[in-house]
Amino acid sequence: MEKIVVLGAGTMGNGIAHVFAQNGFQVSLVDVSQQALEKGLKTIESNLDRMIQKGFVSEEVKKSTLANLTPCVSYGETAKEADLIVEAATENTELKLKIFKELDELAKPKTLLASNTSSISITQIAAATRRSDKVIGMHFMNPVPMMKLVEVIRGYSTSDETTKIVFELSKKLGKVPVEVNDYPGFIANRILMPMINEAIESLYQGVAGVYEIDTVMKLGMAHPMGPLQLADFIGLDVCLAILNVMYDGFKNPKYAPCPLLVNMVRANKLGVKSREGFYDYSESKKAEKIAKQFLNLQLSVG
Repeated sequence: MEKIVVLGAGTMGNGIAHVFAQNGFQVSLVDVSQQALEKGLKTIESNLDRMIQKGFVSEEVKKSTLANLTPCVSYGETAKEADLIVEAATENTELKLKIFKELDELAKPKTLLASNTSSISITQIAAATRRSDKVIGMHFMNPVPMMKLVEVIRGYSTSDETTKIVFELSKKLGKVPVEVNDYPGFIANRILMPMINEAIESLYQGVAGVYEIDTVMKLGMAHPMGPLQLADFIGLDVCLAILNVMYDGFKNPKYAPCPLLVNMVRANKLGVKSREGFYDYSESKKAEKIAKQFLNLQLSVG
């Protein structure tokens, strides 16, 4: 397996492309927006520079990584030659179904199709194709270059062979793969999102303030980042989307999004990406500072 296509040059997509390219794979990074592609490549270069400063990689690794990356504004041609295609588009079910249907028609019969979805059913995604045995979830954690975990999600028809290939591939990337079955939220978000939602509910009910809630979890539970700050980093719209998937999937009120989260997303207060969420990121580039602090933390423990 040599040729990899990554769809989406956003936060997750450029991180996934980065780790594949750094480990010697030829990677086509695809996004319909030229601006998004340029931003994604710039992010990869900046992250490599930061890793050089920390002594984790050399200048030669940076050069070879960037040389392994090819930006594309369409996956029409690149999909035909790919051994593995990893979709990292917006967390939207209809969009993912459309993409996988198109990929199934374009890609070679033996090509594996993976989704980086954080909550949407792999079984449902696979049903849009004629190769459900070759469709699997590869849920990387953010920031991808630093975080070790890959949730490997088996759909109803995902084959043992496909799972084995993705497990071995994840290990080649220096990751630790963990097999998870296909239920809403999988494991990472099934546990994480209710915690974040409960933190938001505590704020909504006036139990404590933003700083106080995050400080309790950081100093009392040894979390590197408080749940409200983490929600800002993930994106409140993403948190809401994942909670909605779990609520719809389980019909259990414990997964119902807090009204405060719903209203903040409606007001476009999405966290770091909109420069305002539970924290104000508008002054002196606070958003970049917090994101950098989180990345540096992962570098220090990675």
